[in-house]
Amino acid sequence: MSVSLVKEQFELFGKGHSCIKLYCDREKPYRRFEFVMEEINQLKSQKYAADIDSIKEAQIRISPYVHKTPVLSSTTLDCISGKRLFFKCECFQKGGAFKFRGASNAILSLEADEAAKGVVTHSSGNHAAAVSLAAKLRGIPAYVVVPKNAPKCKVENVRRYGGQIIWCEANMQSRESAASKIHQETGAVLIHPFNDKRIISGQGTISLELLEQVPKLDTLVVPISGGGLISGITLAAKFINPTIRVFAAEPSGADDAARSKQAGRIVTLPETKTVADGLRAFLGT
Repeated sequence: MSVSLVKEQFELFGKGHSCIKLYCDREKPYRRFEFVMEEINQLKSQKYAADIDSIKEAQIRISPYVHKTPVLSSTTLDCISGKRLFFKCECFQKGGAFKFRGASNAILSLEADEAAKGVVTHSSGNHAAAVSLAAKLRGIPAYVVVPKNAPKCKVENVRRYGGQIIWCEANMQSRESAASKIHQETGAVLIHPFNDKRIISGQGTISLELLEQVPKLDTLVVPISGGGLISGITLAAKFINPTIRVFAAEPSGADDAARSKQAGRIVTLPETKTVADGLRAFLGT
């Protein structure tokens, strides 16, 4: 390993420590915002509404296929933060990310005649791989629209799981336009990366597991990009424990969620600047 790469890894590790410390110190400002029950009730009344029943149904549906991922802790990070921290390790999920929960729930929910035409989605990586894997398990085709700047390792995952890749420009408009065109041409069912009740419900199963593994949690810090993960997690967590606090975490170079909340409307950025390629998508419109 080169000296420069080692240096870069230590710099990123240090930034991670700083982030944790900022989040645990409630007096310091940072790019975070809290979901409260009033906002959750508004979410539940919208077009893409999920609820605790759909999340519990998702857990039953996907349990034969997904891993119950471990929760790890770190004495070092506890000392740095002055808190007890627990990490739900979805990196050990099938496909390498939490996305397989939502993708498998969506695809397993399809009626036989729908599934026969296949599925189509757009994604920069993890959701693309998850849909490809879930479609492979069900024995149906998966058409995956991938932006040209997607990481090579994630593109290889899509290929390995049998997804048919369609390239597009690196912006949300191109992704959605290409996916819509494939849907019209093939009849494949569109599996949106985050604006989909089935996806949100699948991601919400994380809370059901986590609060069973660590029942006394009082705060959750959840990454936000498109918003499907935090929507499902918050719906389930607030049902189980109405007093639990949920904070959304995003890179400062891709902070459209914080800006959107502050503005009271969806705000998109001209570009994102972050090494966290899984957090480059913007909130759904």
